[in-house]
Order: sequence, then C-alpha cells, then structure tokens
Amino acid sequence: MHVRSFQLADTPSVTKLLQEVLTETCYEDTMEAFARQLSWDTELVLIAEDDEQIVGIIIGTIDHNNGYYYRIAVAERHQRKGIGRAMIEAMKQRFLQRKVNKIMVTVDVHNEIMLPIYESAGYRSSDFSRAAHRLSIIKKVSS
Repeated sequence: MHVRSFQLADTPSVTKLLQEVLTETCYEDTMEAFARQLSWDTELVLIAEDDEQIVGIIIGTIDHNNGYYYRIAVAERHQRKGIGRAMIEAMKQRFLQRKVNKIMVTVDVHNEIMLPIYESAGYRSSDFSRAAHRLSIIKKVSS
C-alpha cells in the first residue's frame, strides 16, 4: 500500500469508493467539497493504493493558514489495516511543507465516528474543529 497525490484519471475510482463508503448526504457534501478542492489545490487530495487499486482517499484544505483534514474514506474490506492512519500522516507532511499555523480535524455529523482514527494518530480533542465558521471548500448555506 502506498499513498500518492490524486490524478485526474482517479476520478471514476474515487467516485465509486466514496459512493460505497459514505452515506448519500455525506457523499453529496463531499463531492462538492472535493471538486472545489481539486480546482484550488490538487496536492491536498491524497489517494491510497493497494495492488494498483484505489482503496482510500483523504481530502485536506488550508483555510486562514490552518490545515484541515476534511474527509477520509477507506474501502470497507481495507479498513483496520492502517490505511487511514497512513493517509493522515501523508497529509500532515503536506501541511507541514506548507508551514500552516495549526493542523485541525474538521468535525461534522458525517465524520464523528472517524475521530478515534485521528486520536490514534496523535490528535486530541483540542485539535478537532467544530467551529461555526465553514471552511472555504464547503458550500456556504444561503440565509
């Protein structure tokens, strides 16, 4: 298994993976943020491959000079094998290369269950962003 940058040719496999792993609402939110992030900075979308098959994706972003883990997904039959943790570490290295002020984990209703993975990677509750402000890659809700 290795982690690498997203490539345009990965789109069909990534879309299928996200459809399989995420709920319908989470998938819709994630695809919109995914498309925005790709239009701004493809280096913050990482893919995990095993035997040349895409088995995971992590989407990060930088907002106000803070690095944020936005969404992580690992194919069901590849879960609990360290893939998520490897992607978190690879994204952390990207954030450190960009010299962000702080690295945070974006917490929403869709990824509460993923927090133990971030905790096992060394993040604490003080690193979890449940702030009311929305990241620039997330759709702003009209009032």
